[in-house]
Amino acid sequence: MPRDAANRFAQIASALQWDRGRWIWLLAILLVLDAVLGLGDSVSQLLRYDRSAIAAGGWWRLLTAHIVHLDVHHLVLNELGLVLMWSLFAQDYDAVEWCAIVLAGALAISSGLWWLSPRVGWYVGASGVLHSVMAAGAAKHLAERSWDRWILVVGLCAKLAWEHWGGPRAPLIVVDAHLYGACCGFVVGAALSFRIAIIRHRSRG
Repeated sequence: MPRDAANRFAQIASALQWDRGRWIWLLAILLVLDAVLGLGDSVSQLLRYDRSAIAAGGWWRLLTAHIVHLDVHHLVLNELGLVLMWSLFAQDYDAVEWCAIVLAGALAISSGLWWLSPRVGWYVGASGVLHSVMAAGAAKHLAERSWDRWILVVGLCAKLAWEHWGGPRAPLIVVDAHLYGACCGFVVGAALSFRIAIIRHRSRG
């Protein structure tokens, strides 16, 4: 009986992509996000995207804004989104590629807010980067012709369209960040998927 339970747990962990030690990295990310919020408002003010502070030389905010959250509710929503994205896409890229996707997404979001959305005075949260992750995963599934590729692509496009033109916007949600993150994630994901396809083709040859 214990062996059957262990096997079932292993199957669930594999389905959620928490196996092979990947759960340790997921847990580490969640703990970092929790720790940043726990440091208090003074740290949040120091790390968030703030146009005036960036103009004064606070360039680190272009990256750190994406690990800061408004409150526990905001943090939990983003952490649930992270767990979902992890369960869907963790194995699609290796650790270095995921770091490139996340870093590029964070910079693209901050740059987009700076150049294309000057009305946004400040921004915090991981939701934009999560859209980068989803778009990169969708690009990989599209390149590999996975059965769910069109569900992911159409679902992501429909969500972005709804946020911008469909319904009322929730207060304090910067939907522009979602769009910038998704566009960057798809481009980087498509480039990585194309590179992987070339490597596989050459290895077969």
